[in-house]
Amino acid sequence: MQWNLRSAEELAAALRRGAVTSVELTDEAIAAIERDDKAINAICVPDFDRARAAARHADEARARGEDRPLLGIPVTVKESYDMAGLPTTWGIPQHANHVPAEDAVQVSRLKAAGAVLLGKTNVPLMLRDIQTFNDIYGTTNNPWDHSRTSGGSSGGSAAALASGFGALSIGSDLAGSLRTPAHFCGIYAHKPSLGLAPTRGMVAPPAPALPIDLDLAVVGPMARTARDLTLLLDVMAGPDPLTHGIAYDLALPPARHERPADFRVLIIEDHPLIPSGSAVRAGVNRVADALADAGARVERHSPLLPDPTEAATVYMQLMLSNAAANLPVDVYEQLRIRAAALGADDRSLDAARVRGMVLSHREWVETNNRRELHRHAWRRFFTEFDAVVCPITPTPAFPHDHNGSLENRHVDIDGVEYPYFDQLVWAGMATMPGLPATAVPTGLSPEGLPVGVQLIGPMFEDRTPLRLAELLEEQIGGFRAPR
Repeated sequence: MQWNLRSAEELAAALRRGAVTSVELTDEAIAAIERDDKAINAICVPDFDRARAAARHADEARARGEDRPLLGIPVTVKESYDMAGLPTTWGIPQHANHVPAEDAVQVSRLKAAGAVLLGKTNVPLMLRDIQTFNDIYGTTNNPWDHSRTSGGSSGGSAAALASGFGALSIGSDLAGSLRTPAHFCGIYAHKPSLGLAPTRGMVAPPAPALPIDLDLAVVGPMARTARDLTLLLDVMAGPDPLTHGIAYDLALPPARHERPADFRVLIIEDHPLIPSGSAVRAGVNRVADALADAGARVERHSPLLPDPTEAATVYMQLMLSNAAANLPVDVYEQLRIRAAALGADDRSLDAARVRGMVLSHREWVETNNRRELHRHAWRRFFTEFDAVVCPITPTPAFPHDHNGSLENRHVDIDGVEYPYFDQLVWAGMATMPGLPATAVPTGLSPEGLPVGVQLIGPMFEDRTPLRLAELLEEQIGGFRAPR
């Protein structure tokens, strides 16, 4: 029997009843990688010897009567996480030989849950792209069409899951880095509420692995089913034992509803700053129709929705202020000159990005206060609604584009070009206020490419969009493997 494309939940059940061993699952996953990954290039740092040893230990533990959430299940890890004895480079050539001595907290949690770690998945340089390529490990291709990107920055993990290289993976998300690759490759991913899962050890080299509370950025699960997302989130969530874990325990509330008919959902197709392509709009409407047919209350407009234009501006400024913090002084001074030359009436996203890179502390505090007002508006919104359904990006996976700087690239939306980074406004809708968002596949575009949507829920009520994702999987189907 082939197990490669089975869910983690199915594999766990098969392991418990003795239908398969972890060694067999691991050998099959490794064989698939060795056979198929030459064309995909998802697994950039294989760790097969240790994986086989971990699988043997898992089978021995099960024979002793042990049972843990991921015991014996093959899993991959995004390259940006520290794994003791393996390189963590973030695609940066000068750090190609950086090998941490300790595991990231999330890698430790995977091991404690019994997972078999097959290796690390590819990333873009510094994790700063919507595609996955770097000078150390090369380009990761989309399993559905090798001429197209798998997304970024967790593109290696998404491509690995779509290809059957392990049942689960862990990634990270600041600008859609979990959600966009899931959308492009036809899998599931969950961006947790900000602060729900600790990020220690998910750090660019050569920085030390400190228990820092990152602004905007999160780590989260990727899978081929919605239920598997919950399985892996339960392993990842909970405070860092070095800091908040000293005083706090995790107690996530249950999903607001169990039946689709009880959900109150707002559908958003378009953003005021960028259109949605026809394939993405069709995916959003497939979800809207399925929910309406199941009896959910489905609305298309609400005055309670926080202003998307201001949200995108605040998001860009907060994100770019962080990204520019370590720029050389001469580069920073050039940016200050550019920002000073902007017209007061220039409210474009390009202008917001430039201004964000040179925010003073006073200006950052003011921008952060605007974020808090948005969070408060979202709390009011979620008294009337349970979730938002909206795009993840405006298009399905686009052709590889490695030309020039990110600022000079464009995205083609139904034949019209838009600034490359403007497509991030959809990711920012959940990221800026720190809300949970679940990426759900909705079918294929006319070109045969996967299309997904995101389900945005209330902060720290992650189980609500996850439960809605499970219900949609039953209604419209979920993952399908590339041919």
